[in-house]
Amino acid sequence: MGDVLVRTLAGVGVAVVLPVTPAFAVGTPAVPASAVSTAAGSTPGLLAPAEVTPAAAEGSLAEGRPAAATPAAGSPAAEGTPAEGERETVAFRISDPRITESSGLALSPTREGVVYTHNDSDAGPVFYALDDDGKTRATFTLRGAQARDWEAMAASRDPATGRGVLWFADIGDNFDGAWPDISVYKVMEPGTLRDATLPAVRYRFTYEDGGHNAEGIMVNPKTGRLYVVTKQFAGAIYEAPRRLRASGTNVLRKVGSAPIMATDAAYAPDGSSFVIRTYFSATVFSGFDEQLAKVSMPAMDQAESIAYTRDGTALLTGTEGADSPVYRVPLPAKALPSPSPSPSARAEEAAEPAEDQESTPASATAADAPGGITGRDILLWLAVALGATGVITFIARKTR
Repeated sequence: MGDVLVRTLAGVGVAVVLPVTPAFAVGTPAVPASAVSTAAGSTPGLLAPAEVTPAAAEGSLAEGRPAAATPAAGSPAAEGTPAEGERETVAFRISDPRITESSGLALSPTREGVVYTHNDSDAGPVFYALDDDGKTRATFTLRGAQARDWEAMAASRDPATGRGVLWFADIGDNFDGAWPDISVYKVMEPGTLRDATLPAVRYRFTYEDGGHNAEGIMVNPKTGRLYVVTKQFAGAIYEAPRRLRASGTNVLRKVGSAPIMATDAAYAPDGSSFVIRTYFSATVFSGFDEQLAKVSMPAMDQAESIAYTRDGTALLTGTEGADSPVYRVPLPAKALPSPSPSPSARAEEAAEPAEDQESTPASATAADAPGGITGRDILLWLAVALGATGVITFIARKTR
């Protein structure tokens, strides 16, 4: 019986000790590159590229501020207030003395560091290209266009060519129906930033339910569709036809409601949401009549314009007046764009075996694990092995 007991205990000892080896050999699992936080050093600029990184979605915003922690339920950030440490700042001031009624604002869809703006009524069909410190780089005039009451602008990309497209909205109507129609001008973004006169295509519109005063337009970057937002106590969002006609009149149809006295609107760069500005605040929507978050706005003399930064993590908002400031307002966490997987992350996901496929044994990947078997691992394994051997020897002697 003693020999049987020794063999039995020896088998138990082997079963206990040997599995320890591959466990130590594997060591600490490798961390995929996609799982490493990119917050360190990730500080997209004011007009940073539109690609959204995980760090940006977590709150890593412009001007070198650190990434904000994920807000807890019920915290100010979760309820629509920017995270602690994120505050509105003056991005730049419009210093050109000719720009005294900046009424529209849009970032260049193709050039980093360029912002476009225009004056309100009675200033002619002119718009300006500014750099990100507010200085005018070029002045452009639209050939054959009118500027009855320019109130807003938007920017998009031509899906066929990738060129930038600028839209200027002559949609102001303080008498809610004084004009028989309104106009929006489409201009291809200039190839060079030098003063020039540019050709424009004019699209005429009427509302399906009569005239309205309006001060906001936006273009969905996913579909290229144009929307007009009215400025009224019972404001609304009107959708333009999918295909616009330069001859004849296009009919705008109501698709949603808008906050009281809306002064501008803009789509997020990824098309996942849009914002509507009023004199006192801004509201981010995930869809028509689907409110996502309210954003407090800085006090201004006459708040007129709003646009997203290129990375979609903040808003730029401006006002009329000489030497007018343009503020950068960070978005609350719930209104940030969803991060898109990076190419490396997508490649890693594609390389991972499916759930119904046989996984590679841990022992086969030991050589690939960072660090492999360390000296500490070997000493620990030897201690366990010697301990088990000692117990077996002691019991074997007792059973003789």
